[in-house]
Amino acid sequence: MFARKPIYQGLSLLFLLMLILSGCSSASGTTSTSAAADNESTSSNSQARIVATTVAITEIANALDLDLAGKPTSSKTLPERYKDVPDVGNPMSPDMEKVMSLSPTDILSVTTLQYDLEPKFKGLNINAEFLNFESLSNMENEITKLGARFDRVQQAEQVNSKLQSKVAEIKKEVAGKPSPKVLILLGVPGSYLVATENSYIGDLVKIAGGTNIVQGEDVEYLASNTEYLQQSNPDIILRAAHGMPEEVVKMFDEEFQTNDIWKHFNAVQNGRVYDLPEPLFGTTASLAANDALDELVKMMYPDSKS
Repeated sequence: MFARKPIYQGLSLLFLLMLILSGCSSASGTTSTSAAADNESTSSNSQARIVATTVAITEIANALDLDLAGKPTSSKTLPERYKDVPDVGNPMSPDMEKVMSLSPTDILSVTTLQYDLEPKFKGLNINAEFLNFESLSNMENEITKLGARFDRVQQAEQVNSKLQSKVAEIKKEVAGKPSPKVLILLGVPGSYLVATENSYIGDLVKIAGGTNIVQGEDVEYLASNTEYLQQSNPDIILRAAHGMPEEVVKMFDEEFQTNDIWKHFNAVQNGRVYDLPEPLFGTTASLAANDALDELVKMMYPDSKS
């Protein structure tokens, strides 16, 4: 089986993963952990001072009508309501002194950054919570929890209802259609990995009716071997560029032009290679999921009337 081939050395990829996910994730975690997650909320929204350290969390806070005491530093456009909220640094390396100067009651990050950030927070006796955004359903669960904690139950239900309605719509749309075999490549300048069905983009592909060529793995990303990938003969290749998207797209283009083996992929021969725009396709789940699913369906089923 593809997933059992020894060419994949997931544990040796930590450094590369840290580079790939520097904007929103790093080595993988699996559960939300912190004392804040274990204890029932003792503060109302009016008392809470929430520091959101990722763009996705910031956007969810806005959807839940929550005020923030701190927001991530990002080149992406954040909700207007937070324009005067202090920045606390990029998601992978927030400024701890700045975070603490805001007297936060809740510091929110994501589990895909937990491996790298948790020791830093603990070293400073800072209690942070890591939300699981590794799949769409996991994000919905975290939204439900945030709604309950901060007295935003109705808002959380509305947000999740939109996500769930889109998933139901997509599943109905692709029902009965042949499931295309999909290879997902996640790149940074100079290298790329193969995304499994346990990655967020892999989760979206599954929802949209695709079959990931990598099956039976527990990790999100694996090392690549083009010879073996070619044997899997994917119908579609999805290329996700992160970190420096323009540079990574150029890297992918050069790789596909100069490495002769790609010419033998059916996906390449049939023009079924697609670059995924980063605003829609991040490495962790976000509220852009509905639009991302629509785009995926167009790529995976180009003959669909919708």
